[in-house]
Amino acid sequence: MRFNDALAVPGFGAIAEFKRRSPSAGDLRPDGDVAQVARTYEASGARAMSVLVDERFGGSWDDLRAARVVTQLPLLAKGFFSTPGDFEQARAAGADAVLILLRDLSDQQAAELLDTAQRLGLDTLVEAHDAEELARAAKLDAPVIGVNARDLSDFSIHRRKQLELVAKAPTDRIVIAESGIDTRAQAAAAELAGANAILVGSTLMRAADPGAKLRDLVSRPLVKVCGLTRQEDVDAAVEAGADMVGFILAAESPRRTDALLAAPDTVLRVAVFVGEAEETDADLVQFYGREDGHRSRDAVLLAHGVQVGSVVDLPWGKANPGEGNPHEHDPSHLKRAKVVPGRVMLAGGLGPENVAEAIAEVRPWAVDSARSTEHAPGVKDHDAIKKWVQATRVEATR
Repeated sequence: MRFNDALAVPGFGAIAEFKRRSPSAGDLRPDGDVAQVARTYEASGARAMSVLVDERFGGSWDDLRAARVVTQLPLLAKGFFSTPGDFEQARAAGADAVLILLRDLSDQQAAELLDTAQRLGLDTLVEAHDAEELARAAKLDAPVIGVNARDLSDFSIHRRKQLELVAKAPTDRIVIAESGIDTRAQAAAAELAGANAILVGSTLMRAADPGAKLRDLVSRPLVKVCGLTRQEDVDAAVEAGADMVGFILAAESPRRTDALLAAPDTVLRVAVFVGEAEETDADLVQFYGREDGHRSRDAVLLAHGVQVGSVVDLPWGKANPGEGNPHEHDPSHLKRAKVVPGRVMLAGGLGPENVAEAIAEVRPWAVDSARSTEHAPGVKDHDAIKKWVQATRVEATR
């Protein structure tokens, strides 16, 4: 399969990168075996593989050749290319696609390299680091645009800026979020902003098991712990491995909090509103309408005011897992969730004892629980949080 075609497959995916070292992080896996890693990436579901061929990253053209021998994945040659000869060398070494780094090229040079790639039968990844370069990539009609979070002048990561650029990229192009992605929540943030895939290198090369880390980054469902009112409970949820932490800012909830609490950028913060939403710095808003004086049954997920998913929930007051299986009292719950298009967060009556079954039936994008992780409204049981996250992780799927 061609590089572009692999990235255009429906759903969210990853380009997995091989590099032995990084100028910003130093040695990552200096003795890494590119053939072994290539096999691992392919077995773990990568859409394509990126291979650094520049010696500053511990790479060479021999690495690309070795990867070509053992994998059917589309291979992206990454280096600081500037001449048609570079692309000819890439093609000869087995590349399916090549990097065009706009920072180092004029528009004329970039256009000439795009023409060269087309002539050689190579696809391209045109990389932008700021709004100006993104506009240049769009003007060049680049089919695949990479938005890199790393400032190459000082190697700092600007994740929020990257997400803003991803959201502004042309919707008729394939968009790749590059650099600075260490967790499933960070990958999901890129997905919600509009990226088709992520490109991950250092995170995988540092991992004891690169394949397991790759699968984790793009696996679903995401796991949310909601109804948080205390900082120590937020910290416990993050430590347990939750992807999202939820804060209910609704008067009728016994789990109401007056403000969002602090959480690292390794997770997504979700503000839950009923009837009216307020401005916050939350990554997502879970918004319920108001019916009969309480929240509506279902909700929408919003990112910067744009709907990015749906929440399929139980009716108000019907989600107590302590009273048997709540889905037995509402058989339409899971059935409805299965037919809702797009990203679905399944909420209501979920706990460690029933979430595996619900995940297997619905295959949701995320699962949400508040009551099963507490011993009093708004007061979390840290062991229960761990059990909740562990139960969902067992059933996480691609």
